[in-house]
Amino acid sequence: MQTAIATLLIASLAYPVSALAESARRGKAAKVSRKGAAQKNEPSYASRPDVMREADDIAERRNLDRDWVRQAIGQARYLPSVAKLVLPPPNGTPKNWRLYRSRYIDPVRIQAGVKFWQANREALARAEKEYGVSTEIIVGILGVETIYGQQTGKVRVIDALSTLAFDFPAAHPRASERTTFFKSELEQYLSHCQRAGLDATSLLGSYAGAMGMPQFMPSSWVKYAIDFDGDGSVDIFNSPADVIGSVAAYFKAFNWQSGMPTHYAVSFDHSKLDLDALLAPDILPTFSVASFTAKGAVLDADGAQHKGPLALIELQNGTAPPSFVAGTENFYAITRYNWSSYYALAVIELGRAVAGAVANKAQ
Repeated sequence: MQTAIATLLIASLAYPVSALAESARRGKAAKVSRKGAAQKNEPSYASRPDVMREADDIAERRNLDRDWVRQAIGQARYLPSVAKLVLPPPNGTPKNWRLYRSRYIDPVRIQAGVKFWQANREALARAEKEYGVSTEIIVGILGVETIYGQQTGKVRVIDALSTLAFDFPAAHPRASERTTFFKSELEQYLSHCQRAGLDATSLLGSYAGAMGMPQFMPSSWVKYAIDFDGDGSVDIFNSPADVIGSVAAYFKAFNWQSGMPTHYAVSFDHSKLDLDALLAPDILPTFSVASFTAKGAVLDADGAQHKGPLALIELQNGTAPPSFVAGTENFYAITRYNWSSYYALAVIELGRAVAGAVANKAQ
């Protein structure tokens, strides 16, 4: 997921999942809320002495009221469906960019994006001016994450974070690391809720604990959410201006460079192609234009003039040949919101589609 899901994993907003798994699990996440009544049969975490000891530790580390922390965590319930959703897809599950794209670049999101853009022109323009982050990217993020606030999640955040902090599935190959991450996010969540006077047991979000229109994880909420509408409070649930400013502030923190393209078209000179070498750094921009082309990549005219490092981005298409683009540091910045090149390109293409629709309406 905030969407989102959220940091931050290192410092990222959304919990990173593989591209196809993310798309599928977003659909499954609704089932978590529909099963809400069944979850009442699960014992609350108040019955777990080990969890109550963890609650005491959190209170001491964060200088929080001990009874308040115990009560908040004690009301949380284990959600078996959440534990299942964070497991990686079975080995051999093919990724498919074309299928993934079709789930996000669709008439529903484009039309909703046009309305959002038109209703929030001033805030979008101000965010672009102050932070250098293009309106297209902000609009693309919010469309992919929650369809501009239409789908922000129906899982109690305290349940999701407690489940993943105290009962992260041992079958996950990185269970220890993920457990540590979600314990930290639970701490951030409780600390922020108490200091902001929020009811920690009532907020809803994704199955991974991401919240609001931008699907921020708690650590991102604390670090990057801002009061962009000037009303004296930060609201990522109901204030489009705060959401817009917060997404822009996030990207600025992750080194978004104003005016830099996100990617370029790329083809190959097979007579000197060293595909393994080009793909070795994954999505991290590493190659100068000279070294990129020396290994057999062929850039278009704009790409050949690029001054910074590039990465070869591979997007699998199931059993069909993969697609490739040359990603810049701004492409990489989008993957700090969600660790997926499929996600990043969907954000970019949705933003462009909405921008095109807005321009057409203006004619």
